[in-house]
Amino acid sequence: MQTMTTEEIVRKMAAQGLRITDQRKTLAGLFAESPGYRTPKDVYEYMGRIYSGLSFDTVYRNLRVMEELGVLEQVMFEEGVRFKLHCREHDHHHHLICLQCSKTYPIKHCPMDATDVPDNFQVVKHKFEVFGYCKDCRQDEAEQRSV
Repeated sequence: MQTMTTEEIVRKMAAQGLRITDQRKTLAGLFAESPGYRTPKDVYEYMGRIYSGLSFDTVYRNLRVMEELGVLEQVMFEEGVRFKLHCREHDHHHHLICLQCSKTYPIKHCPMDATDVPDNFQVVKHKFEVFGYCKDCRQDEAEQRSV
């Protein structure tokens, strides 16, 4: 699964009418260069090291705007919301997400296809994520236990 470059993210934001500031370019670079999910707090701490006086509200608002524009995806983990760069996949898909390293793997089959939705209900959107541990993280954990 390929990710977008910083330039591609900036072009996508600009094409959808978002004003491109240095802070938004930095935010785009952060997500382009670091695959996986980031908490708003992680993003705020990263951005605060570069832009002094930046508020958490400003960072969170930019994350939400980027999600609404389709640049970022938001997933609710047990400990709160996290964001990651939107997949380049053009077809509808869902994810397997490693709880240790945050790597994602696409699920090509949509579970909604096999769901029996009542006639009197219209589905307009849905999310489906499966959380677990990837092979590398399971192996790391097994090695640590054997030491």
